[in-house]
Amino acid sequence: MWAILTGAALIIGGLLFLFTSALGRRPSDPHRTPQGGTTLEPRRQGLRFLGISKNWPALAVIAIGALVLAFGGYS
Repeated sequence: MWAILTGAALIIGGLLFLFTSALGRRPSDPHRTPQGGTTLEPRRQGLRFLGISKNWPALAVIAIGALVLAFGGYS
């Protein structure tokens, strides 16, 4: 039972750690587009914050939690 709870906690903790990089970014300021309207979209929208190289600790915690959860069900 403890292995299942620990695995679930690791997965949830890993997801929260993964989301902090996306949610921790500061909101964009409204600015004008070349077409003349205003937008909240960032000027240079990059998806580098979603890459594996920056999020490997969170993915490792999720993987460890999945292993603990899978093997905890057998004991």
